[in-house]
Parts: sequence; structure tokens; C-alpha cells
Amino acid sequence: KAMNPKGIILTGGPASCYEPGAATCSEDLFNLGVPVLGLCYGAQLMTHVLGGKVERAAVREYGKTEVKVDRSSKLFSDVSENTICWMSHFDYISKLAPGFRAVAITANCPVAAAECVERGLYAIQFHPEVLHTVEGSKMLYNFVRNICGCCGDWKMDSFVEESIKAIREKVGNGKVLCALSGGVDSSVAAVLLSKAVGEQLTCVFVDHGLLRKNEGDEVEAVFGSNGNYDLHFIRVNAQERFYSKLAGVSEPEHKRKIIGEEFIRVFEEEAKKIGAVDFLV
Repeated sequence: KAMNPKGIILTGGPASCYEPGAATCSEDLFNLGVPVLGLCYGAQLMTHVLGGKVERAAVREYGKTEVKVDRSSKLFSDVSENTICWMSHFDYISKLAPGFRAVAITANCPVAAAECVERGLYAIQFHPEVLHTVEGSKMLYNFVRNICGCCGDWKMDSFVEESIKAIREKVGNGKVLCALSGGVDSSVAAVLLSKAVGEQLTCVFVDHGLLRKNEGDEVEAVFGSNGNYDLHFIRVNAQERFYSKLAGVSEPEHKRKIIGEEFIRVFEEEAKKIGAVDFLV
């Protein structure tokens, strides 16, 4: 509730909602006044908590199944009346919770989907999130956009802008030290930090001699003094140090631990030379 969600999705799972110790939730979740969509186990849990009945099926439904949907439901707007969906369940909804109506069926499942429009509650027994459910994306779109009212204007550019803003608010005038390996994670972090705090950032790149050919030079070309980013870049050529530690070692896991440990030691030594920093990335 504190997160002020537009909607909530309860996902699937292998358990039976009526078994002792099964994952559950309070009925309060369904009284928040926001739409809730239960998928597979989530649908069964919603039914169970709200007074319906879930039982073991005589026949397990697994695989691609033809589902007949009620197209008057907002959930199935623009979905074919007979559509192929992916089923994977032993349990089934044998009795709807009060206020619900069935809006989809299969040959073996009398409640493949149900809804209580007045409360904004929707239950789907199959899996719209997988590719095997041919029109699953439409169903999820209908829930998120048409039922929850989400506007769908988020873009990756927004994530970058929000991240930079959050970093600036967190770091302020502090100094940041980043362990830059040249890999995707640390490189993305370094770029975001550079855009946020500029020369308050120092990146230490430890070249241990185990990278691809010329990769160390490529990292320096991007982040070094001739690169496009406003930061302090330090390259530590520690190849011989790592080679010495790895000499005679053939077991891969042992090598991995040696490399990781030595990387930390080299980085710590460089950090001491830099002096006090406020944030470590």
C-alpha cells in the first residue's frame, strides 16, 4: 500500500494453496482498491482466500490448450473467442468466490478465468506471460493499460534520467570510487556516475592480463583521458603479479578464487593511494 501501486499481479507457483505452509496473503490485499490479477497459483490463491473452492483435478492440464473466452470482459478485449493458451496445473477452481463470474473455459477446466469487476479482481488459470499463449501479451496489456490505467510512457531514457538524478541526490559533493573491470555492469555504472557527478568519480581499472587481446587498451580508450567521459581514470598494469600467483595452478575454481582475491588486494592498494572516498561502487 505504501508503494501506491496502480495494480498488483500474483504470479504462479507449484504449490497447492490449500496445503499447510503454502504461500498465502491476507484478504486485505484484495481490499486496497487497486486491480489485482492472479495467474495460475495466484488465481487459485485469490479464490481460496476470498471464499471460493480449489480442488485437485482428475485430469492435469499441461501444454497448449484451446480456451474459449468471454470477449465482453475487459481482460479479453481484442482477443479471439477461441485462443490457444498454455496450461500447467493439477488444481482447479471448482467453486467461484462470491461476486465472481467465469469468463473463460476449456474442455477440462470450468473456470479458466474469472472476474469480479466491481472490486477490480481478475483470475486467470493459464499462463498469459509465456510465448505459448498466443494472445497473452494482449491480455496483460488489457490488464495493465485498460484496467489499471497505466499510461505506458516509460522509456529507457527515463530510467537513465531518473538514475542520474538519484545518484546526484545521494552523492551530493562526495567522492566516488568505482572498481571498473570493463564488463557490462561496471561500465554502465561508471557511465551513469560520470554523467551524474563527473570528476567526483575515480575509476580504477585493474588489468590482470587475463582479458581478451587488446581489451585493456579498449577500456582505457573509452574511459581514459582521451575518452568521452568526465572522470578520473587509473589503469593498474598488474599482469605479472597475477601471473605469479597463478603459476602452477590448473584447477579452475582455485584459479577463480586467486584472481578474485588478488583483484581485491590490488584495488585496496590503489584506494589507499587515492585517500578518503565517500562511496564505493
